[in-house]
Amino acid sequence: MMNLLYYHNMKKTFNYIASALIVATSLVGCTNLDETLYDQVASQNYYNTKSDVIRAVLRPFEHGYWSVQSRQVLNEETADQLITPTREDWWDDGGRWARLHRHQWLTTNGEAQSEYNGCFQGIMQANLVIEDLQNRSASRFGFTDTEFNNLKAQNRVLRAWFYIRLLDAFRNVPLAVSYYDTEKNSKGQVEPRKIYDFIESELKAVIPELTKKTSNGGNQNIQGQWTQAGAAALLVRLYLNAKVYIGEAHYNDCERVAQDILDGKYGSYSLADRWDAAFDWNNETCDEVIFAFPGSAGYSHWHYTGDMYWWSVPSRAKDWLKDTKNKQGDHNIKYSASPSYNPKGERYDFELGMPIARFKDYPSDVRLKKYKNLGNNKREGLFIYGKISYTDENGNPQYLKDHNGKYTLDLRDAVGRFGATDGDKWLASADSKLENGDDNSGWMFVKYPLYSDDETGQLEADYCEIRLPEVIYSLAECKLRKGDTAAAAKLLNSVRKRNYPSSDWSSALYQPEGTAQLNMKELLNEWGREFFAEGRRRIDLIRFDKFLSAWWDKPADADNHTLIFPFHRDIIGAAHGALKQNPGYHD
Repeated sequence: MMNLLYYHNMKKTFNYIASALIVATSLVGCTNLDETLYDQVASQNYYNTKSDVIRAVLRPFEHGYWSVQSRQVLNEETADQLITPTREDWWDDGGRWARLHRHQWLTTNGEAQSEYNGCFQGIMQANLVIEDLQNRSASRFGFTDTEFNNLKAQNRVLRAWFYIRLLDAFRNVPLAVSYYDTEKNSKGQVEPRKIYDFIESELKAVIPELTKKTSNGGNQNIQGQWTQAGAAALLVRLYLNAKVYIGEAHYNDCERVAQDILDGKYGSYSLADRWDAAFDWNNETCDEVIFAFPGSAGYSHWHYTGDMYWWSVPSRAKDWLKDTKNKQGDHNIKYSASPSYNPKGERYDFELGMPIARFKDYPSDVRLKKYKNLGNNKREGLFIYGKISYTDENGNPQYLKDHNGKYTLDLRDAVGRFGATDGDKWLASADSKLENGDDNSGWMFVKYPLYSDDETGQLEADYCEIRLPEVIYSLAECKLRKGDTAAAAKLLNSVRKRNYPSSDWSSALYQPEGTAQLNMKELLNEWGREFFAEGRRRIDLIRFDKFLSAWWDKPADADNHTLIFPFHRDIIGAAHGALKQNPGYHD
């Protein structure tokens, strides 16, 4: 129970915690684990009331929410589904996006520096709270032991979540478990197995201390809280990728925990009847959502930023969406789907990428509808393509134009300098690469709704970090890997049914409930459809042994060192020789 400020409305709490807590002000240097990283006055004078305790517990959560931006860039730009092509005079940025897509990052680029720093800052913030609460009693602040144990467990789960991200991105990282006594922290990297074991033991230890969701109607007053199911779902993530992390398969463990979640051992959850319910403005009422960071207009809503979902639409989209009064600034054309066609209109035959073509393998998919706000906080469709019509402020019909206002947009599933070329016409050359795109290059998308100024749901969606389909798909993968194709298909179909009209289930669902064929190649495609642009594509490719393969505008990697990222020289320098560069990269 944390029913005070946080569970009452964590959305509003986020806004003032960032400035209210002096305990966070000394954490900016926490990548150097040899330093004394705290202000002596921090915890001695801070904890006076029940509200003080709750605010302290929450502070690392706000940082964790903010930090997902760096993960989104690393896990999507380096993978096969999303791209940032040059848009004529925009979006070259010194070749950054091309380097990421082609796996040509260097130690001097610093592409992964923000992920490393962000995660360790969060870990040290969590360590501070964990140690502070260990030395305080529940009764002093008016908590029951159950309430206080839940509070203490929250940051232990959050810390484990940060460590999973570090294990995923870098493998070889330090283990920091104390804020006050840095002698307890490793002096340099530890082997991945030690990080893995720490994550596993922490999650197992705290699950009994966490709240268990026992009723339907979404997370509601426990939104933003790590619950038993949330911690168990992190174990599912850890076990599913164990072979990648430590070279040891743990699919049986993954299957066991995933099945327990589905059986209700850790709480009551169920699939929504539409694909977008878990991302909608009122997703705190959605029983599919296992863990989400609360977001709200006027407060924290970090997923509505440029590095995530604010810049996955045309640059002049505010004229169409009528969302000009918010404080997010203009939209931009950062993210598009990787192309299925060359500029001559000829379809590629890559095994990887081509996400729009993968959606179109099942053409009645409701997500293929062009995105549209229907009014009254409702929307339809996932993608933006073709010409985009709207009515201007004078009531005149218009079409969106490119960022320079030179031509009418006509988005297509290809990358090239199309300019004012009509969408039913193509170019003479098949040459296509990240450097020769424009505003028409690639379908765009709206994962979280972009409602208008007139709708109360604008920017109200919580950021859904874990939802039930992840558990279902993980279990299905475990079963498919051991040869139980029928059981895997049934699990996947339980989710996929909502994406197709029932009249098409015979062709859209996997055998034996339909005629579609399920194998490992198709499972990877299905992971890509269900979790499109959700910041996980890179690890899925790695787990399926496809991350090093070729796809559009990316040759096969020469070796496997790009499976993990390098440490920026500033990170190595701050460690005073205790941190070694990851294999395959120059110091």
